Amino acid sequence: MTTRNQASDELIIGGHRIEKGDTKKIELPTVRLYTDTNMAIPIFVKRGKKPGPTLFVSGAIHGDELNGIEIISRLINSKTINPLKGTLIAVPIVNAFGVLNQSRYLPDRRDLNRSFPGSAKGSLAGRIAHLFMQEVVVKCDYGIDLHTGAIHRSNLPQIRANLDDPLTLGMAEAFGVPVLINSNLRDGSLRQCADEHGIHMLLYEAGQALRFDELSIKAGVKGVTNVMRHLKMLPKLKPRKKPFQPFVATESKWVRASDSGFVIHKKELGDHVKENEVLAEIKKPLGDVSAQILSTADGIIIGKQNIPLVQEGEAVYHIAYFQKPGRVEASIEQMQETYDE
Repeated sequence: MTTRNQASDELIIGGHRIEKGDTKKIELPTVRLYTDTNMAIPIFVKRGKKPGPTLFVSGAIHGDELNGIEIISRLINSKTINPLKGTLIAVPIVNAFGVLNQSRYLPDRRDLNRSFPGSAKGSLAGRIAHLFMQEVVVKCDYGIDLHTGAIHRSNLPQIRANLDDPLTLGMAEAFGVPVLINSNLRDGSLRQCADEHGIHMLLYEAGQALRFDELSIKAGVKGVTNVMRHLKMLPKLKPRKKPFQPFVATESKWVRASDSGFVIHKKELGDHVKENEVLAEIKKPLGDVSAQILSTADGIIIGKQNIPLVQEGEAVYHIAYFQKPGRVEASIEQMQETYDE
């Protein structure tokens, strides 16, 4: 496969030319604030002297999802990337407006990850999506987009991707987390637009909104460097420990509350649960139990609501189904023990 950087030595982002062997920090201007204050997307670009693929790593497309910012910070300040072949484009904050407001959304209340490919003359979300696509994404061969759970929800470290594509599956397995989800492309998402341009992409989900989660961050940094080694952008290393075995989920579903009230959780992220096993109890204000939340199948909890308040019909537990869930649980425990060290 001929990569974009092998086909052309030229790389220009935001009017800045980056030569082979260069490392640059770029402020990509975007829409101003009401106060006429300049806003920009911060971009780190490192080009190796030797040819290789171009990979982008992006964080905070949803402005309240902060783990990706720290993952990229640790990645670009690590000596690990010094022997780079090809090009790394790291964008810790795509949605600066959302980060400023501690909000998933942009000021126009649009979800940036449903606004791609966007338009130079469209909505605020559409303009930022268009800018990011044209200045970063279409210049790359591969991408890793870093996310967390939504507000009041946590996700177990997991990769979501088009696992029917052999190249993408190889990247997903190399990332090195136990749970892989074969996820459909969503209209207007970055992943869908990248796919239309022939760019192979992973979406990493881990942790919760507005919080740093150390396990999720460590797994994310290690995962990105693992993928870079897989793509031959970094030299292979002999692993000092046995890698976590990845497993592809056959399906995943949310389990919903059958009543409103206060939730007493019995199960946590990464737990292996059996069909009809009690996941939580729902209590009324005076303490009487009004309902139980039961597992709908034998599987692994990969997502969970954190706030102890629930409305009837609200999604509380996200369960992924595997052919051998016991082995998945063992791999998750190995990951947790490794990153707790």
